Amino acid sequence: MRDKKQKIEKTNVMRLLEQKKAAYTSHYYGDTDAVSGADVAAVLGEDPARVYKTLVTVAGSGEHYVFLVPVEKELELKKAAKAVGEKSVAMIKTKELLPLTGYIHGGCSPVGMKKPLRTVIDASAAGFDTILFSAGKIGYQVETSLGELAKVIRFDLADIGE
Repeated sequence: MRDKKQKIEKTNVMRLLEQKKAAYTSHYYGDTDAVSGADVAAVLGEDPARVYKTLVTVAGSGEHYVFLVPVEKELELKKAAKAVGEKSVAMIKTKELLPLTGYIHGGCSPVGMKKPLRTVIDASAAGFDTILFSAGKIGYQVETSLGELAKVIRFDLADIGE
């Protein structure tokens, strides 16, 4: 499915969703000066509680994890560590993002990473029919249900935001 408003370039995330026959809606905001997740939600006219940011962490064990939290919340590192059975997790350095995931800061998606990383989505997502997250490129978001997302990636739900 594609927006009728403007011609949207298809991202790899969109191709992967289509490949797995996962229904989604694409959203484009690239012609705006939206930078933060809250800006993106406002430009798209969406409730910021439904718009999620993708955060990549590294644990003391050296394992990497992906967490999705609403753009209006912060990742609670202690809760995140507990959710994945680690003593601690920390945000990775920006320069490590591209080599690890294939994505740049501001365009990181839980779908289509170089290698699948264990993913945890804030439990608040279960309260919505659909959520929005990066389509893998700055200026693009995809909207889908958790059921449709589960066709493409494995994830857990946990209370990880503050």
